[in-house]
Amino acid sequence: KLILLDSLLQEKMPFMKGIAPIRRTYKYLDNCGLVFKDRVKIVTVNFNEGEQQTHHTGARDFVFWNLPQVQYKNPDIQIVTLKNMTPSPFITCFLEDNTKVYFDVDSQSNKDILDRLTRTLGKTKETLAEEALALAEKNNPANFGSKLGYARHCICSEPGQLPCPSIVPLPRHWRGKWYNQGHRWEAED
Repeated sequence: KLILLDSLLQEKMPFMKGIAPIRRTYKYLDNCGLVFKDRVKIVTVNFNEGEQQTHHTGARDFVFWNLPQVQYKNPDIQIVTLKNMTPSPFITCFLEDNTKVYFDVDSQSNKDILDRLTRTLGKTKETLAEEALALAEKNNPANFGSKLGYARHCICSEPGQLPCPSIVPLPRHWRGKWYNQGHRWEAED
């Protein structure tokens, strides 16, 4: 019965395969506080994969658990992982003015690394809230309604739209009530 249940789950949720499939869910990816400032362009993470090197554990865990979240929240930033090339783990951030910021992450946990990056090169919660508000208030021609505070009172004020039904009545065959009562369009109507 266990094999049958597992195969049913795999058919309905094909992304739930592999090691730690929770990392691929929207809720997990969206739950990250690190949104880099606009001046950060490239981030490299250098670490070793060997289990005997315990001082690399935090960087390995950061790449495994937190890097997908960081990539999801920062789609315009190039993130590169370099494995087995360094004796001590570190993170390098390349900024738009060609400067580099180095983070020594030797013997730090993945949470400490994430907090340190957020404090140093991440946007504050206030900045993120202001950006979300500005994005929501952006003048979009699809937004209308004077009661809601938009400039256009009705969609009919946009070029190419039908005139307002309160001014020019719709033809009878376009009205749902007329059609649903069993009437059909005929040539003499």
